[in-house]
Amino acid sequence: MAAKLVRYSDNGSTLSAVNFPEVTLPGHDGSRRILHIHRNVPGVLSAINDVFRAHNINIDGQYLRTDPKLGYVVIDVTADEEQTSALREALAAINGTLRTRVLY
Repeated sequence: MAAKLVRYSDNGSTLSAVNFPEVTLPGHDGSRRILHIHRNVPGVLSAINDVFRAHNINIDGQYLRTDPKLGYVVIDVTADEEQTSALREALAAINGTLRTRVLY
């Protein structure tokens, strides 16, 4: 159990999680990792990607998993701290968002 929590807190991995979509994504050196938890409804992934387009930020890596109620996206981007903060705020404002977190 403790190892699962460490994997989530260190890299966003939810592998072997119970009642939560399983996600694991290898790290991208020099990238910042953003975690986005949302209701599993149509259009959320499109809205997430629109945020990056609007901020002219390219996605280095992205992984999505859903279950009937929740969606969980791990996104790696090359961005500075100010850009990452703006991305987090914009992602948090998406309808259906439950939680957004910048991991590193």
